[in-house]
Amino acid sequence: MARSPRSAAVSKPLHSTSGRASAVFVWLFAGALLALVASGRWPVWLALGYLLLSLATFMVYAWDKRAARRQAWRIQESTLHLLALLGGWPGALCAQRWLRHKSSKGSFQWVFWLTVVVNMLALLLLSRHGFLPAEWELLIR
Repeated sequence: MARSPRSAAVSKPLHSTSGRASAVFVWLFAGALLALVASGRWPVWLALGYLLLSLATFMVYAWDKRAARRQAWRIQESTLHLLALLGGWPGALCAQRWLRHKSSKGSFQWVFWLTVVVNMLALLLLSRHGFLPAEWELLIR
């Protein structure tokens, strides 16, 4: 008896090695971010920004997954990549693993990981040269 595509998808293990590695990567990033904020080296708004963007990105992935199942209007991949680039990549990575959405499409994954690298490079660059102009820093503090 042949399996339906749905039952084949359900029988796959939920937590693969790459899924565990992704979770560890997100937890390491979150821990480092929180440690740098707690030490006063990075501003609190940065951690809040990553958190809010990650939550929003996760919800957009969930919406797109639901739309895919219903064969309804979908979110453009460029929008998903933009959200990841702006700082929502931890939420995108969690959604890819937990919702099993956009996790096996090679071309999407290639661009996704490029957005993660660019985001992290931008974060490092900003941390070395100041997150905001000095005038803005005075207004916030």
